[in-house]
Amino acid sequence: MYVDEWRVVWVPDPERWGRLPEDGVLGVQNLPMAVAELGLKPGDPVFVSPDFSVDVDLLDLVRSKEFRGLERETKRNYATDIRLLLNFLSSRRVWWRRASEQDLADYRDWRCESPLNPQRIGGAKWDREAAAFTRLFKWAKVVPLPVDVSRREDRAADSVSSRVSWLTPRTWGLWSNIGLRGPTRAGVPAAGWEARTEGRNTAFVQFQLSSGLRRQEGGSLLTFELPVQRLRGGLYCHGQVAGALTRSKQSRTFYAGTEALGQVETYVQSERAWAVARAQKQGRYERLPVVRVITRVTRGREPVVHWVDRAGVEGQQKLSRLAWRERQWLFLEGPEGPEPAWLWLTEQGMPMLPDRWNQVFRGANQRCERVLLSAEEREPGRAFRLAEVRGRAPFATVHGTRHFVSA
Repeated sequence: MYVDEWRVVWVPDPERWGRLPEDGVLGVQNLPMAVAELGLKPGDPVFVSPDFSVDVDLLDLVRSKEFRGLERETKRNYATDIRLLLNFLSSRRVWWRRASEQDLADYRDWRCESPLNPQRIGGAKWDREAAAFTRLFKWAKVVPLPVDVSRREDRAADSVSSRVSWLTPRTWGLWSNIGLRGPTRAGVPAAGWEARTEGRNTAFVQFQLSSGLRRQEGGSLLTFELPVQRLRGGLYCHGQVAGALTRSKQSRTFYAGTEALGQVETYVQSERAWAVARAQKQGRYERLPVVRVITRVTRGREPVVHWVDRAGVEGQQKLSRLAWRERQWLFLEGPEGPEPAWLWLTEQGMPMLPDRWNQVFRGANQRCERVLLSAEEREPGRAFRLAEVRGRAPFATVHGTRHFVSA
């Protein structure tokens, strides 16, 4: 148990601040503005030391160009890793700028080898942590470097890729049918199955499988970005994925089958329409702090989205430069009032954020385990599970081996 505990506070998105006290927070009247004036952006970590003061050096790290250019998820991973190291050093009463190679060697032993640690990590995880620490100490100009991921001895020898084989169409069909649609092993509807989001979930998975888009790319599409132009033969349509949603930050063309797009259209006309209607009736959209109603989308190679907010302030941005967080604020004027331009919605009619799909996949995994596997096969390490759709193709793990989907 650590004697001293570091904490990480995350700067929230504009719509996540909630209602702040009228008299301010700790003497600060407008906390969001004060945070912005410090140069912090939504998703940035703030390291709070054991004495509840903000570490100014680490604050400078977060605002530095070395850290600023990282993806938001990478920032979160690095900050989490650094916090654990800070806790370890605090337990030794060592200031992080005075950390030695021996300190990092002892920390690595604790994280990876010590039998006293019930949550030891593997080589791949250590290499990621070492990369975070290397970035920290290089930025701080600590000499000599306590750890350097470019040194062979500071990298894990057991950092290897997972075994990969192909998942058969039959096994994939079992996961998709039983995990997402809920029948029993005999193929009959299961008692108590809640099918409220069945159409959305199956449409998303089939669209992802057909298009090969990553989870964030396909999960952040706007309704008017769905492909509609058919290729010769009529079996596929082609669309454009915005560069702001991709890892390379370059827009590219993608292709999706008309059958998968038909499932998406069915979802739009049914489950999605009902969710929007309920949200409008309950006034959910009226209570949102940030709403940008789209007034026009230009055509051409670089479409531009024009909008106006509740204060009447007009804005515009290239569609390719709209990241997924900005897309949450975009609305279209519908017959019953504004409705989200975001394609995939929750039951409450709100944007289904990309990482929320992991919960859907996890629920499907657990259902497949309950329905398809015997009690003996459900032992740890032998379970059937579909991994989060992060790459270009979903894959499952059966008895510890990765299997990519073969269509």
